[in-house]
Formats: sequence, structure tokens, C-alpha cells
Amino acid sequence: MGKQHINITQSFNTPVDTIFNIITDHEAFGHVINTKIKRVVDSKDENKNGLGSIRRVSAFPAPAFEETVVAFEPNQLMEYVVSKGSPIKNHKGRMEFSHEQGKTRLNYTIDFEPKLPFLFFGSILNNAIEKPIRDGLKRLAERYDI
Repeated sequence: MGKQHINITQSFNTPVDTIFNIITDHEAFGHVINTKIKRVVDSKDENKNGLGSIRRVSAFPAPAFEETVVAFEPNQLMEYVVSKGSPIKNHKGRMEFSHEQGKTRLNYTIDFEPKLPFLFFGSILNNAIEKPIRDGLKRLAERYDI
């Protein structure tokens, strides 16, 4: 029960802007993690996936929920929170992008609490959230390996 924390670090053998543009594009990120994600509200900024944009995540068997982008710095940072629906609360995702020895480094953290106080519910949700993201990012990185 209680607070859950996920920390995923992945390196990509390609420039930061390439990875940033894939991972912060809501629909493209859905393809990476094999989950249906649709942008339902465009950002008023230059990048339609930027600050204030909202995406709907449909991750069967969980009900669809929405996430709102609350911080967006091109090629550096995207943060989002769950803004509607979901079996979790106090959810915050943070993707930090950096250059590291000619490669892109992504540090992706997710913090949340389960809404329901069932024993092990938090760890079950943690695994359900972490595995597709970790696996998808690894597959994406493999595309750029030479």
C-alpha cells in the first residue's frame, strides 16, 4: 500500500531531439509502450503535445484515464499528472532528457498512490505500469543500436 515509485533509466544511441519528439508525442509514445494513447486537448503552445495538453490512456483492463502535461521544456523535460479517472491518486510522471557521451539519456520517474487500500494493490499497479514502459523503451533503444 502507500506511495509507489518507479524509476526507469534508458540510453539511446541517437540525439536528444529524436527521442524527445517520439516520447513526448502522445500517440507515438502509445505505440512505444503498446498502449492506446490519444491526445484529446492540444497545447496552446507551439508543440501540440506541450504544456496543458491532455491525453487519454486506454490500458485494458483498467478504465481509461486522462493525463495533463504540467511542465514542458523542449529536449529537456516533460511532466504530467493524472487529471481524470484512474485507480491511482497523487500521480506524477517526470521524463528528464540529457546528453551523455554522444547518446540520449532518459530518466523517467513515476510516483503515485493507489486509491484502494487493498494489500499489494500498489505493487500490482506498480508492475502493471512499469513493465510496458520499461520494455517499450528498451525496444525503442534497440532500434538505434548499430
